[in-house]
Amino acid sequence: MDIEAKITQKIGKKRIFYVCRDIERAAAGLLLGLSNFFIITNSSIYTRELKKKYQNIITIENTNTLNTYELLRNSVSLQNIKGGDCVVVFKPTKQIEQVCKNNKWNLLVPPSELGQTVEEKISQIKWLGPLTKYLPKHEVNILKKIKWQNEKFILQFNHAHTGEGTYFIKNRKDLENLQNKFPDRPARVSQFIDGPIFTNNNVVWGNKILIGNINYQITGLRPFTDNPFSTVGNDWILPTKILTDKQIKQFHKIADDIGKRLLKNGWRGLFGIDVVFDTKNEKLYLIEINARQPASTSYESELQFGQSGITTFAAHLAALLKIAPGTFELTKITDGAQIILRTQNTNRKFNFSKLKNFKLIEYENSKLSGDRLRIQSKQGIMSEHTKFNKFGQEISHALI
Repeated sequence: MDIEAKITQKIGKKRIFYVCRDIERAAAGLLLGLSNFFIITNSSIYTRELKKKYQNIITIENTNTLNTYELLRNSVSLQNIKGGDCVVVFKPTKQIEQVCKNNKWNLLVPPSELGQTVEEKISQIKWLGPLTKYLPKHEVNILKKIKWQNEKFILQFNHAHTGEGTYFIKNRKDLENLQNKFPDRPARVSQFIDGPIFTNNNVVWGNKILIGNINYQITGLRPFTDNPFSTVGNDWILPTKILTDKQIKQFHKIADDIGKRLLKNGWRGLFGIDVVFDTKNEKLYLIEINARQPASTSYESELQFGQSGITTFAAHLAALLKIAPGTFELTKITDGAQIILRTQNTNRKFNFSKLKNFKLIEYENSKLSGDRLRIQSKQGIMSEHTKFNKFGQEISHALI
C-alpha cells in the first residue's frame, strides 16, 4: 500500500485541515491527491493560481494578511472544521493549541512548549545535554557582563528567526551598542566560524529517524536581503561539491543524534538542523535546530514527487498521524534550488520576462524584509559558496 492510501485509511471519515498564513507551506500536500486534505489560508496571487487546479483550498479574504491563530478563529474556519477533524499548522503556539482544544479539533503537531525549548538559543543548550559537543565554543551571560576579548563572535538573544535576533559582533563598539540597549538581557555568545552553512529536513517517524537531503543554505546574499544572517534560499546540488563523503556522514550523525533526542522527548514529524562548515579545520558545527516544519519542505517535496521513495511532506504527515513507518525512505534528490527576494529596498523589482525558465511565487507583502518573490529552479543556482552559477546569474541579472 502506498503512503497516500495509508494516510486515507488512517483518517477514515475525518479530514485534515492545514491552516497557514502562506499557502506555499502546505502546497506540497496537494501533490498527494488526498480527497480529505484541505488547506485554509489567506487569499494571495499564488493561492488564486492554485485554486484553478485544486478544489480543496479554502481562502479567507481580508484586508490584512492573517496569521495562523487569526485564521483558526475566523468564521470560515469555524464553519468548515468540525469536531474531531485533524489540524496541522506550520508552527504551533499556546494560543493555537487553546483554540483547537476549545473546538475539539485534533491538533497533530507536537506541543509548542517542546518546540520552543529546543529552538530557543538559551534553553536549547540545557536540552542538548551531551550533544552540546556539536556546538561551537559558547557561553550564556547577561549582556552587560559580556566582555570584548578582541575576537569576533556571534551574539544571539533567546529567540531568533531567519537571522533576526542574531548579531555579528566585529568590535567593541558593536557590543557596547547592544549593551546600552539591552543591558540585562541574557544572551548566548558563540565562536564565529566563517564558512558555508548546510541544512536538511529530517523526520521523526515512529521509532525511526529519516535523514533528509542536505542543501546549501543561501544566507545573507545581496541583493536578495540586507541582513547578513537572513536565510534566502536553498541549493541541493552544492553540498556534494563542498563536503566530502566523510563530512556528509558527520552531518548525518549530528542529525540522527538530534532526532533520537527528540524521539526520546516524544517528538513526531519534521525537524531541521543548520550546520556551519569550518573550512580551516574541516569540521562541522551545529548552529540551529528548527523544531517544526522547515520552510524548504514544500519545494524539496515538489522536487521529490514522482520518484522512488516518498516526499518529505508525506513522511511528516504520516508521522503526525502515527502511521507505522515500515520500510519507507525519503526520496533522494541531487539538484534544484530556490531563492527569495527579502530586501528592505521595496523599489527592487524583477524583469519577469528574463525568468521564464523558473517557477515564480509572488507575495503581497509590504513588510520590510518580508518575502516578496520566491524563485524556484529545477537546477542548482550556486557554483560555490556565495557564488552564483549561470542559472543563479540569470536570476540575479533579472533584478532591477
